[in-house]
Amino acid sequence: MNVEKSITRPFKAKVLCVAITASLAGFIAPASADTASDLEALKAQIAALQNSIAALEQKQAETAKAVAPANSVTAGTTPGSFKLPGSNTSVKFGGYVKADLLYSDTSAGAGSTLDQLLVPGSIPLDSDTNTEDGQITLHARQTRLNFATSTPTAWGDLKTFVEADFFGANGNEVVSNSNGLRTRHAFGSLGGLLAGQTWSTFMDAGSLPETLDFGGPVGELFVRQTQVRWTEGFDGGSWSIAAESPESFLTTANAGGGSNGQTDDDKVPDLVARLDFNTSAGRFALAAMARNIRVDTAMGADDQWGGALAAYGVVPTIGKDTFQFSLTAGNALGRYMGQAVFSDGSVDTSGDLTLNNQWGAILAYRHFWMDNLRSTLALSTARASNPSGATTANMNQSSDTAHLNLLWSPVASTTFGLELIHARRETEDGRNGDLNRVQTSAQYNF
Repeated sequence: MNVEKSITRPFKAKVLCVAITASLAGFIAPASADTASDLEALKAQIAALQNSIAALEQKQAETAKAVAPANSVTAGTTPGSFKLPGSNTSVKFGGYVKADLLYSDTSAGAGSTLDQLLVPGSIPLDSDTNTEDGQITLHARQTRLNFATSTPTAWGDLKTFVEADFFGANGNEVVSNSNGLRTRHAFGSLGGLLAGQTWSTFMDAGSLPETLDFGGPVGELFVRQTQVRWTEGFDGGSWSIAAESPESFLTTANAGGGSNGQTDDDKVPDLVARLDFNTSAGRFALAAMARNIRVDTAMGADDQWGGALAAYGVVPTIGKDTFQFSLTAGNALGRYMGQAVFSDGSVDTSGDLTLNNQWGAILAYRHFWMDNLRSTLALSTARASNPSGATTANMNQSSDTAHLNLLWSPVASTTFGLELIHARRETEDGRNGDLNRVQTSAQYNF
């Protein structure tokens, strides 16, 4: 049955009735005008018909409004989202396409991920013999796809978010340049409860500087992992507590003379607490973490409790400019310090585990030359205090990076840029290596 026709038929009949009545009134009125009462009665009848038509019009609009959501897609509760027919769930798709061209003055060799993003912990050392000079790399692996949902409930909004990029399994550059899709985020939340994989509660993605380089500054904390988190708001901010996936990443004496390896002997989740503040001076965050680092090898088993602290900030300065900082320190930073710079600890030939004091810092400034033209200067450092000995000879002792870029967004959701990158690292036995890179990128958001 056609709902629209069933609604409009009686409406059209009433309109025709009023038209006929009005015509007859105009024709009969001169003959009946000798009595004022007849004229007033006729006017009252016309007014009654007009009121009846108005009521029908209102009923038609209400009926159409009630019927429409069951047969059409409507706007969602968040910008850019939509609701499917018969649903109160808002759905939003997003992501971007990003193409990168990089020139590096040194390379770790064919197929090295270091040529596609900055990995300070793997910068070739001057003593290495398998390096290459003047490497050109083009890729689109940072291209990203995501979707989010939001559904109102009696317990608050039920939200989900899933995101993936193409930095999974390496492809080849011979024919198809195919690369594997990998999970970045996959989590849900209901009110203050979040469960799934996303940024660690210990890190603050909002304070990271804007760079074309996907690796980012060496001092950043950069971990996505499965967790259970509770967040509660208060006046001017929020607090969070979380239990997150544990993993011990160690340098062991029996793993090839000081190489890094993982251990699966984890028994306690990483525990994190965090405070966020929104003030007139900017946005700030403080975080604390406790970890149980464990090893279980043929030489013996050992475990140590370690901890770390972090402070973050984004401070508005002049106009749209911002100053950003990140300061972290502790003896359990390890794998939380991005780009495989440090291990969580070292295991000697007797199987004894030692945790190493480490710290990192990022200072960055973003300046807007114009509304659509901006630059970021980011300086970063990371340091570790490693025990001496043959086991730790190959461990990274320090690393520094510098990023300087110019980004242009001629239209909304589009960015073209040029970035200069310098990075260095030094190992515990005094060897060092440097990397200089020029990167250009084109990004198209949707």
